[in-house]
Amino acid sequence: MRRGDVYRTHQPEGDPKRHRICVVVSRQALSNSSYSTVVCAPVFTEGEGLSTQVAIGVDEGLKHESWIICDNLRSLRKVELTQFLGSLSYAKLAELDEALRVALALD
Repeated sequence: MRRGDVYRTHQPEGDPKRHRICVVVSRQALSNSSYSTVVCAPVFTEGEGLSTQVAIGVDEGLKHESWIICDNLRSLRKVELTQFLGSLSYAKLAELDEALRVALALD
């Protein structure tokens, strides 16, 4: 499991959808550790083009264009990340980093 990997989860807690796609945003050291959870950003099929959203699609393993929503981060158990779909490119990972900086008000 790597930072920037895209996974499908089965009915994450508190989510009305049966499945949710998410992107791992935790630092790599946490993903590599024995800690049971990682921080993820959910993916939605609709976005508004905000600075806290990153457009992704077929190149990242999805069937259609979607948006990583960095204003809605959540901690998920690693065992919930059941179906690997793809990974973000270095360019998309840089966009994700910037969206996270804006969402978390980091300088």
